[in-house]
Amino acid sequence: MRELRVVGVDADGSRVICQDVESGEKFTVAADERLRAAARGDLSRLGQIDIEMTSSLRPREIQSRIRAGATVAEVAAIAGVSTDKIERFAHPVLLERSRAAELAALAHPLRHDGPSELTLGDVVTEGLVAFGQNPSEAAWDAWKGEDGYWAVQIVWRIGHTEHRAHWRYHPGAHGGTADPLDDLAEELTHPELIEPRRRLTPVATPVIAPVPAPVVDVDDAGREQVTLDADSIIGAQRSRHDPAHAPFDEHGTYALDFNSADPHGTEPHDRHRDEVVVGTEPSETPDDVAPVEDAGSTGSTDDLDHTPDNPTPTPTPVTAQSRRKSRKPAVPAWEDVLLGVRSNPNS
Repeated sequence: MRELRVVGVDADGSRVICQDVESGEKFTVAADERLRAAARGDLSRLGQIDIEMTSSLRPREIQSRIRAGATVAEVAAIAGVSTDKIERFAHPVLLERSRAAELAALAHPLRHDGPSELTLGDVVTEGLVAFGQNPSEAAWDAWKGEDGYWAVQIVWRIGHTEHRAHWRYHPGAHGGTADPLDDLAEELTHPELIEPRRRLTPVATPVIAPVPAPVVDVDDAGREQVTLDADSIIGAQRSRHDPAHAPFDEHGTYALDFNSADPHGTEPHDRHRDEVVVGTEPSETPDDVAPVEDAGSTGSTDDLDHTPDNPTPTPTPVTAQSRRKSRKPAVPAWEDVLLGVRSNPNS
């Protein structure tokens, strides 16, 4: 950068003549407002002059638009300049708008019966809670309308939808008043009339222990024998009725897991399929079976008191078809035995 020295002005006084100190070469500079501001060291004035020369809006117009509610980006687009050149003029006005919103929150909203005892900030907080929203997520803003009054706006979002409520702020004693301007603001001004709402939250699917399937074996005679793990069945039944493992919702409804990998969990259970029948004496003698003779008439009392060395072997389980043919009563189903209930086989 070369060093220049002012040597004079031209004949009409519109230009300043400068000369290079080393080479003696002369230069001229326009004697305009920018040169005068630079000579005074007025940097803010230099910025204003730069805006006036490059923008279609003057600084006063920029601040008026910002005070009326426009954003910095909107004004920059209108002026045709970058946002950096707008922010230096918009910053003090944005602080003014923020202060107006704070004062409006301390005002008393106007109701049908007069000003509310609560402040606008209090009723808005109560109303948003009734809507099921977080009051701290609501955004407050204010701007001055064409009528000269400050308009207050509250914005909150539900999903992808923005909701806006507006009041007109009237400064005055005890915080002033706020007059609702739309239906949503009117509803928030009367929070006691809002029906409380709640958010829906996902509920995790409870884990239910599957009931082990019975093991069916076939003996040499071709008859089925069912083997059950009683400990596993009891544990599964307890886990289903244990509040720590089987959570219920607020209506007392138990949520079942229909996506269980157990293929037997969705099949209907046949109570007679797993019944085990023992060879007990019939309660009545069928017509086609000969009556049994009295043991007292053919044997002695010694035979009755005598206990054989080898116990009587357990009768072989029979199928449900043979049980119906012999008309013998059946032992209750295995799940009835485990749960301690007795069912009527004839029902």
